Amino acid sequence: MPRKKKTEAPAETATAAAKAEGDKPKSKPVVSAVLARERVITESSDDAREFYNQSRYGNMIEDGKVQLSLLEALYLVEKGRLKVTDSKSKGILFDSFVKKASKVEPNFWIRYCVFKDMRNRGYIIKTALKFGADFRVYDRGIKPGDDHAKWIVYPVHEGEQITWYDFSAKNRVAHSTKKRLLIGVVDDEGDVTYYEIRWVRP
Repeated sequence: MPRKKKTEAPAETATAAAKAEGDKPKSKPVVSAVLARERVITESSDDAREFYNQSRYGNMIEDGKVQLSLLEALYLVEKGRLKVTDSKSKGILFDSFVKKASKVEPNFWIRYCVFKDMRNRGYIIKTALKFGADFRVYDRGIKPGDDHAKWIVYPVHEGEQITWYDFSAKNRVAHSTKKRLLIGVVDDEGDVTYYEIRWVRP
């Protein structure tokens, strides 16, 4: 029986295949980090420092590591950019991370829903404890240090009640810090609706 002749792919096809292989987006590196109760500390690497340099996640600390808030760390875990372990080097998955963080920070899940939504929309969002608010949010394209934050944000669940006294206090904080006030209302599905409130003198 005659042998079948082995055929080779035409040069054009081989070139196209190689080009298609080269066009595949490279997966972004996963950074390792350790959970330390109220914070998460990354490894010392260029990839970890890119979190801060490019998108202002966390703060740079000694030895070139980055200190992330629990909210920032969970967001990066969900995005597949961060792998978090405990002090015994045991991996912490998303659901487990939420449970641990909720014991440390009250209202953690509601606050995370707002944090995640803002980040997904392209805004840099940071804590605003010194302003008496949950978050401060910078306009798109603005990084902390380049300009002041545009809003302060208070996340609330849609079933939560706010007194007029609390509402007025939030307005005063926004007015005194020369920022706009956003109330981020989170429903049971985790979707967020924003209401901007402004101080008006008749």
